[in-house]
Amino acid sequence: MIRQRSSKLDDSAILKLIDTQLVPLSHMSEKEINKIRKEIPLRMNRGMTFVISPESNKAAIAFIHFLMHGELLYVDMMAVSTKEQRKRYGQTLLQKAEHFAVSRGCRRSKVMVDEGNTKGCQFYQKNGYQTLRYIGMSRCYEMEKTLYS
Repeated sequence: MIRQRSSKLDDSAILKLIDTQLVPLSHMSEKEINKIRKEIPLRMNRGMTFVISPESNKAAIAFIHFLMHGELLYVDMMAVSTKEQRKRYGQTLLQKAEHFAVSRGCRRSKVMVDEGNTKGCQFYQKNGYQTLRYIGMSRCYEMEKTLYS
């Protein structure tokens, strides 16, 4: 089931997904990661988060967090539990976010993928994203897709 994030129900599961799925791919120092970890609750409240959970009252097994700025959808974070991968949950969440954004006037979508996250780059390419550039300072790839209504 796809639903909007419920902070009481989902935030601890989302933090676990961030720690297990995203942090290992990051090139930030432990100090930087700890600073970001503290900012996650505020960050989650700034955008929109959809989750997949087995039932409406169960915690998230996958999530996508995104922001919309004018005509731009920015995919901030997305992760799927290891044992739930390869079930199209990531693709389903991405499509849900894109459709939601298009309904609110977005025409482009961007995402930053960490250097070395080959699976992430391949995932976004399969879903229509193209690599625009490599950003050396943050050690990530900027990828973009044109959204159609």
